[in-house]
Parts: sequence; C-alpha cells; structure tokens
Amino acid sequence: MNSKQIRSQFIEFFQSKKHQFVPSSPIVVKNDPTLMFTNAGMNQFKDFFLGNDIPAHLRVTNSQKCLRVSGKHNDLEEVGVDTYHHTMFEMLGNWSFGDYFKKEAIHWAWELLTDVYHLPVERMYVTIFGGDSEDGLAEDKEAFSIWESLVTKEKILYGSKKDNFWEMGETGPCGPCSEIHIDMREQEEIDKLPGRELVNADHPQVIEIWNLVFIQFNRFSDKRLQELPARHVDTGMGLERLVRVIQNKKSNYDTDLFAPFISKIETLSGISYGYSEKTDIAFRVVVDHIRAISFSIADGQLPSNNKAGYVIRRILRRALRYGYTFLDLKSPFLYQLVPLLSAHFGEFFPEVKAQEDFIGKVIQEEEMAFLRTLDKGLKNLEGIQDALKARNEAVIPGQIAFELYDTYGFPLDLTSLIARENGLSVDEKGFMESMEEQKERSRSAASSETGDWVQVSEEDTSKFVGYDLLSTQAKIIKFRRIKDKKKSSFQLVLTETPFYAESGGQVGDTGTLSNGNETIRVLDTKKENDLIVHQVDRLPEFTKGEFFCEVDAEKRKRTRNNHSATHLLQSALKQVLGEHVQQKGSLVNEKLLRFDFSHFARLSVEELDQVECLVNEKIRENIPLDERRNVPISEAKAMGATALFGEKYGDQVRVIAFDPTFSIELCGGTHVGATGEIGYFKIVSETSISSGVRRIEAVTGKMAEGYVNRKLQLLQDAQEILKFPKDLLGSIQQLIDERSSLRKEIEGLQLKETEQIKESLKNQAKSLNGYELILGLIKLPHSDALKKLSFELKNEMGALVAVLAADIGGKPQIAVVISDGLVREKGLDAGQMVKTLAREIKGGGGGQPFFATAGGKDSSGLPEVLTKAEALLQLAEK
Repeated sequence: MNSKQIRSQFIEFFQSKKHQFVPSSPIVVKNDPTLMFTNAGMNQFKDFFLGNDIPAHLRVTNSQKCLRVSGKHNDLEEVGVDTYHHTMFEMLGNWSFGDYFKKEAIHWAWELLTDVYHLPVERMYVTIFGGDSEDGLAEDKEAFSIWESLVTKEKILYGSKKDNFWEMGETGPCGPCSEIHIDMREQEEIDKLPGRELVNADHPQVIEIWNLVFIQFNRFSDKRLQELPARHVDTGMGLERLVRVIQNKKSNYDTDLFAPFISKIETLSGISYGYSEKTDIAFRVVVDHIRAISFSIADGQLPSNNKAGYVIRRILRRALRYGYTFLDLKSPFLYQLVPLLSAHFGEFFPEVKAQEDFIGKVIQEEEMAFLRTLDKGLKNLEGIQDALKARNEAVIPGQIAFELYDTYGFPLDLTSLIARENGLSVDEKGFMESMEEQKERSRSAASSETGDWVQVSEEDTSKFVGYDLLSTQAKIIKFRRIKDKKKSSFQLVLTETPFYAESGGQVGDTGTLSNGNETIRVLDTKKENDLIVHQVDRLPEFTKGEFFCEVDAEKRKRTRNNHSATHLLQSALKQVLGEHVQQKGSLVNEKLLRFDFSHFARLSVEELDQVECLVNEKIRENIPLDERRNVPISEAKAMGATALFGEKYGDQVRVIAFDPTFSIELCGGTHVGATGEIGYFKIVSETSISSGVRRIEAVTGKMAEGYVNRKLQLLQDAQEILKFPKDLLGSIQQLIDERSSLRKEIEGLQLKETEQIKESLKNQAKSLNGYELILGLIKLPHSDALKKLSFELKNEMGALVAVLAADIGGKPQIAVVISDGLVREKGLDAGQMVKTLAREIKGGGGGQPFFATAGGKDSSGLPEVLTKAEALLQLAEK
C-alpha cells in the first residue's frame, strides 16, 4: 500500500464514522500570537476547545501540514541524525467537539489499525495516564477499562504526566492521553526482550504511532485545573511513521514518501544512499527540508531575515550546507527537487502544484545567494586560520565560530571540519555559550506575561458589526492583563464590536470606549484565532454595564480607500503583466498601501504607467461595491473569485467585487462603497523584496494629492535655482557633467599629492631590528587614500612596518601595515597594535595581522600614536 492510499484510507474510515473532512490549514500561522507555524493538527480548531467559537461540525477529520522548528516543539537539530524526526510532516487526525469521548476514540483507533491497516496486535502496546499527585489527578481508570476490553493487560502501560498528559501550552485546554506504540524489531530481538520494556525509551524501532488526547480540563496560569463544560477528543498520528509501519521499513526515509527524493539526490551527487553515516545524514536532511521549504513558500512564507521567514531561510541553508559539505553539491540543487515534490503531493495539496514554478525559482535564487555568502565565509575563515597560525595558536575561539555561524550560516560541524583539515580545532564550549547568550537575548526581548482571562459577562459570543456600523453599544465579556518589560496594557473582548481586527494585511481599528463616566482609548484591535481582542491602555473603572464603542472614522476611511485600491492594483497587475501575478503579502493602513506580488523582473516605467493609469481609470468609473456575505466557498470559486494561497477559508466566505469582470476576490477587509471614493491612486515605489517577489507602495486620496504636490514643488524649486531654463533636464545634466569633470581634476591632484607623500615617507624610513620602519603624520583626502598608500608602501619596500597617523577631514585615523614575512617570523600583529594605538585618539579598530586600521575622536593624540608605536616595536624585540 502506498502513502497516498494510506492517507485516503484514514480519511475515508472516519468519514464512514460521520466525520466531516476539513482541508489542512496553512503551515504558516497568521492569527495566533502564540504560534509561528502550525505544529499540530489541532491548531486550526483551538477556538472550539477554548470556547471562542462554535464548530459547524462536531466530528471532523483531516491530514494537517505541520512544521516543528521553533518554540517548545523544535526537532530541527535531530532531523537527519535519526530516522524518524522531521521538520515538516503530515498529522492525520480525528476530532470530537463535545460529541463522543474516550470509548469511541479508542475503539475506532484500534479498529482502523487492526481491521483496516492489519497491523499485528502482538507487536502493539498502549499507554494511559498514571495520575499525578501535584495536580491531584488519579490514574485514568476509564481508559484502562476500555483498553482492557480490546487487549490483554500486559499490553497496557501506565505513563507519567510528561508522556501521557497533553497540554496546549502553559495555560489552556489539556487532558490525559492514551498513546499507541508498535515494536518494529526483528523477532529474535523481541524474544530476548519484550517491547513493553522499551516503550517511551527512545528506541528507534519501538515507536509511538498514535496519540489519543482526551481534553477535559482548562489550565490556569497559577497551575490550577478546572473541568471544561464540554469534553473533546483530539488525536494525532504522523503519516510518515504510519507509512513506515505499514510498509514494514526500518526508517521513515525508506518509504515512498522519501525514497524518490533520495534517488534524485543520488543522481545529482553521484553518491549512493548507504555509502557512509555522514552522507546518509546529509541525504535525510535534504529530502526532509525540501518539503518544509516548499510547503512554507506555497503557503505564502518567503525566506527572509526575520521571524518565520528567517526560520525558513535557516532550514534552506541547513539543507544546502549538508549538500555542499557532504554530498559535493557545489551549485544550486534543491530547486531541482520541486517538480518531484509537486508530482507526489500536488493532488492532495494543490497549492504546491499551482505554484511549482514560483517555488522552484524562489529556492534557486536563495541557493545562489547563500552560495555567494558561503564563499565569503570560507575566505573569512581562511583569514582567521592565518592569524591563529601567525600567533602559534591552534584553537578557533568559540565567539568567532559563532559569528561564522550567525553571519555566514556556518554550522559548527563545518567550521570544525575545515579547522581539522588545517591542523586546528574549535572551542565548542565557547560556541555553545555564545549560542545560549543569543537565545537568552531573544527570549528576553520577546518576553511578556499574559494573565488569565477574567470573565465579566455570562455571554460568551462576540459579534463583528464593523462592515455596517462604526459605533455600537456593547458589554465586556472578559479581559486580561498583558505585561512586558516596557509597559502593561489590557485586552478586552466585547459582546459586539465595530472595530476591525488586523487581518489580511489591513491594520486593526483604533477608537474609544465610553460609558458617560470615563473614556478609554482602543489602541489596536487584533485577532487571536477567531477571537476579536481590543487592546486598551487601562482597564475601565467599571467593567460591567454597557459601553459606547466608536471607531476612529477618519482612519477607517483612509484605510478602506487603500484596501479597495489594493484590489484594483492586483487586477491591474494581472492585466498588464499576466495571470502569473499572485499576492504574496500586503499592508494596508491609513497612510499607504503596500502590495507584494510574484514577478521575476523589475517593472519598466511603461508598465508602471499602464498599471497606474488602469487603476485610476477604474476609480473614475466610480464602480459600486458588490459585496456578498456568507457565500459557499465552492460557489465563490465558481464565480472566479481570487483566493490567496496560505489563507484559511471557511465553508462560507465574503466576496468583494468591483465589476466582476475586472476585480473579484475573497476578502474579509473593509472597503469603499464605490471606487470613486478612493479619489486618486499614485505609485511611489517599486522594488524587489526577495527572490521572485516585487513590492509596490502607493498612496491614495489626500496622501496621493500631497505626494504629487510635493513633487511639483520640488520641480518648481529646481527651476528657480536654475533660473527657469528652457531645458530643465539638459541644464541638470550639464551641471552633473561639469561636477564630474571637476571631480576627476581634483582626484588627479590628490593622486599627485599622495604620491609625493609616499616618496617622502619612503625617504624617512629608518632601519630597526632588521626591517624598515616608517612613522608618518600625514593629511589625506579620504580613507581609501590611506589604505591605498599603505599597500603601495608594503608592495614597494622589503621588510616593512609602517604606522601612519592621518588627519582625514578633521578626523583622526590610524593605519598599520606589516610585511607578511615579519608577521610569520617575528609574530608581529597589526590588529593587536592598532587596538593599543587607538586609545591615544579615543577610538578603536582592528583588522588582520598584516594590515589594520582605527578611527577616533581626538586628533590631538596623533603625534603620540607614532611615539607609542615605536616604543611598542622596541619592546617587541626584547
């Protein structure tokens, strides 16, 4: 049975048990501040467990894309080293929201594994919660009784709180769980030691395959547990492990989920899987990571230098490093795996197939960029090694090894490998200390304390009325305190609200809450899963009773102008550039709109003009808004509505159209009543933000009017300065040409002056301890001239030490240059010397043993620099 059939059988089995199939939510989380990536199948259902939303179906099943590379669930460093950890994996699951509980969940799990998948009963064991005195919880006798009706007692094991009590986080829904394990060892090993002795002992062949979680408690921040009003079931079974078990493989990577990718890497590298432990690890890293990278890009998360984008870039670079180091893949290769991935997963996850070309191009560009960075890092490492050898040292400091890791992406094992090849080693303890220091800085910067929700009203549902109203009467349902290092604030949930919560690129509304006695500011409005949360600077004196809620109308007006203009812009880009244009991100606020889209070339002036003119044409047509709410998703797609990859849509969606033949999209944002309200649209910039993604920034209405007026004023000022020439551009070009000519003339004079300084310094050289010493107090036009002069002296003279104290535009600078032979033979170090000399000018600097520079604040110390330099050199000979 192949992996596709195994996945289908799981879903079909639970559909036969009256479960509704729900497609996987995006792998990148957008409306949950506690998560960066979807790390479990239950993430998209959190609001049902928390009581913030009512499920449309009480029983659901799905296969969820998951990524575990950050936070509590971080498997990244284990991936590749063993045969069963993954970054990206599929979590098969079935859920009950207040419907069935332990009996049905356990019976159906056993039925599926034994009657459908025909797994051997004699090799399986189950664990149940054995109780916890700290929480005052007894062993799970109910689960034991149910399992006892299905398996013999020796197959049932009690587990600890760590293994058999599941918690969403520090607070929130939780409960006991029952895990199903299977023994995949050879029979002779089983005969020697029964599998029950190895359950939860990290044995690679005795593994957990399914976790049945019985959610029946709520955990508070003070660690208290409270029974939930409704009991739920949340199960999770990794597809990769299940396929391994059914296909009877010793490793997840031997299954058809990975084998085709390993075969492709064998072809690309010329190395066989199984050749050595190091190459096998590299194979596993690459074929695992390409899935995480591709699925994340498909869901809208591009590699970048911050937050989720940085995690994806890190995964990509880890895969590339392993291929580069151990598989001799020195040019981009990851992108060549994307067509294979699309063919294998595209049927069940159509977003991968639809964006195959885009994903491949993004990965290829990232690979090319990193290989350039890797090359720079290798050269940097060579310099570090030369400096160590010159000082007769053999250990690369941990801080330097960490800087190579942090700046150039060098893993410790790569730095250690190169070091060993050159007779050196790495201070690994120092490296780990630097790594931990960075983690601690990150934790401190992001730390904030969230209090428990305090229930105020008996009502538990919140209604958004902001599409139709900018003000309303409402009560507070609950509130909580948010405290970080800088300040404290509060969050409120209202019975109904006109405040739009930040979503889909549109910023959250601000405004006020008032009750006649006091008025407090709503600073921001955000979504937490499906909950609308209002941030306020202080808690109302009286939390009970009604409040008048009012949105900042002017901010909302300008924001909706920009949001509607974004829709027009996307349609215009498709019309001008082609249907390949897909939204990859956006920001819509009261000041501007920012739109990121897939396109691999800079837009020409003509293309930008066409886009801008087309948008303004649609604005002048004053097209009325065609808004449709609660449209079945299938009907919306049949209408041709544009959906975004990476967004999670429900069964019912909202459709926004401005002339269905021009712009029709699925959207939850606020919009103008007719396009004429936008007034005017003006593009202010077009840039590249990452591989294959361009960004347009634009303004509308009053902001566009102000932008144009400022540009006209600038033009007027330029004309006045140039005395209103007939040909303004010609006059400006003439000034540029004259300036360029004068600059060349000045540079020629400076070159002659520097040449004279060089000859004067050479004539002043004196012999000291077998080499020529030059000490010079000079004036130069710029820093490049100082560097050029230093290297010319080094190249034109034999054994040389030169210390140049220069006044450059009134600022002191020092350069120290030492012949390579003196660095090797006498152990002289320009970098160390310049650090000492820099104190005389109240500055600092550094560099290589043969050349180093420093800058400072006090030019009066330059003469003393030369005096001290000579003294240091005399001392070095003693």
